[in-house]
Amino acid sequence: PWAMSSPNRTAPPLDLTDIAIIAGVIAAVAIVLICLLIVMLHYMCRHKGTYHTNEAKGTEFAESADAALQGDPALQDAGDSSRKEYFI
Repeated sequence: PWAMSSPNRTAPPLDLTDIAIIAGVIAAVAIVLICLLIVMLHYMCRHKGTYHTNEAKGTEFAESADAALQGDPALQDAGDSSRKEYFI
């Protein structure tokens, strides 16, 4: 029904229902963006450069590499203690 023949015609005015729908959509998008921002900030604060190693506990206070590896249970069945092998 809206023909482009007359340049003086304007769009029909928005009624309150249309304004409410537009406001609801904008509010929903804003809430989703705020929630996403909160989740991202929480993740960034919780995981700021921490990493986990598989080193044996207490090895940082050992006097030598030999003493540090002596108590490691993974190396207890290494067998001969006269031959020592270190991987760097």
